[in-house]
Amino acid sequence: MCKDCGCSITQRERAHASGAEHAHHHEHDHHHGHSHDHQELHSNPQLNDSKTLSVIHKILDKNDHEAAHNRQHFEAHQITAFNLMSSPGSGKTTLLEHLKEYTPLHYGVIEGDLETSRDADRLIAKGIPAYQIQTGSACHLDAFMVHGALHHVDLNPLDICFVENVGNLVCPASYDVGTHFNIVLVSVPEGDDKVEKYPVMFRKADLVLITKADLLPHFDFDVEEAKAQVKKLNPKAEVMITSVKDSDNMFAFAQWLNDHRRA
Repeated sequence: MCKDCGCSITQRERAHASGAEHAHHHEHDHHHGHSHDHQELHSNPQLNDSKTLSVIHKILDKNDHEAAHNRQHFEAHQITAFNLMSSPGSGKTTLLEHLKEYTPLHYGVIEGDLETSRDADRLIAKGIPAYQIQTGSACHLDAFMVHGALHHVDLNPLDICFVENVGNLVCPASYDVGTHFNIVLVSVPEGDDKVEKYPVMFRKADLVLITKADLLPHFDFDVEEAKAQVKKLNPKAEVMITSVKDSDNMFAFAQWLNDHRRA
């Protein structure tokens, strides 16, 4: 887990106690976003130190400001941006590899992983523009990382851009990276209980993709139960069943993307 976010807040509390103003730096400035997560921070019993809360709010606000700047940057190029979030191995990169067969839209990808450029390399090999962010120890992307990546991506020929977040069902949900929509993937092998176990991620979703649906005959995954849990947490979220081996599924996903493009 990342030492810079709430999953390790006690480290920051110790740093503040010793007089350090910012314990959230590593190789680059690492700020976090989504101002509407402030209420969740207040509800965390670990975050009961007013000085710590004050610093966290400043971090969040800085990230929100940068995220808004990223959105403006996308919009200046008439691009709609989608944040892909999930646990590792749910099929984010595979979905993006196959999507180009089902849509005329031109898209690029900003990839986030702790190490290696393997996912970006896979996409580039398919002719999909991609840029890899290596976060080191950080368990999520933030708006500042994405802003840096935007300087390495030619946005002019693109219709949409995906930010493929670090594989993690917890931290990425809390940080606005400057996209317009959140897409959360949960794969059949993971189990239908993941929605209920990791509610913050699914509360933020505009679309939930149940991936690797071709494996349903081999796993005890209750699709209707998963849908019910999503709707309980987030009545506005759409849920789609997907498999890269099912062209109807993929065309439906491509149509959803087209329908949600900003004017």
